[in-house]
Amino acid sequence: MIGYLNGTVFLKDGNSIILDVKGVGYKVLAANDVLTKAIKGSPLELFIYTHVREDNISLFGFLESSDLKLFENLIGVSGVGPKTAMNIFSIGDRSEIISAIVTADTSFFKGVPRLGQKNAQKIIIELKNKFGSTSELNLNGEDVAGNEEVVVALKGFGFTNKEIHDAIRNVKKNGQEITETIKLALKYLGK
Repeated sequence: MIGYLNGTVFLKDGNSIILDVKGVGYKVLAANDVLTKAIKGSPLELFIYTHVREDNISLFGFLESSDLKLFENLIGVSGVGPKTAMNIFSIGDRSEIISAIVTADTSFFKGVPRLGQKNAQKIIIELKNKFGSTSELNLNGEDVAGNEEVVVALKGFGFTNKEIHDAIRNVKKNGQEITETIKLALKYLGK
């Protein structure tokens, strides 16, 4: 199994790159941070997950070994394959994914193709104990339900999912206007 590659970027094509390692080109499916760093002709080191099926061998590349470890945790959840796990990395980095798992934020996973609500819940249930306590597990999304506009607005200011959910929990009151919630959340986050 291939676990690490060190070479030169030969070609960048969509969500994959071809990495030239001493004259051999390896096609590697990559996360967004890898694609951003991959410039033709530049050196690149990648931690690799090798996925073998009867008809196909696929390589998935990451800049950090901790990203690879998270990827392996994600594909360890039944119903989540390597391409779906890579799609999760396309909507957030390692800290955002772990934060979504720890805070049981199923809405974070909504933008992932081929990953429904049930699989998002499975990810949270199965991985929560690896990254946080299951005692505060809340899969009904009450802290996010009805607050999607607030979340989008606060993400626009650069806050993380964890910061946003903490703020919403602390400032949200029943019947409160969205603009008021955003103002109070910004004030809370500005402390």
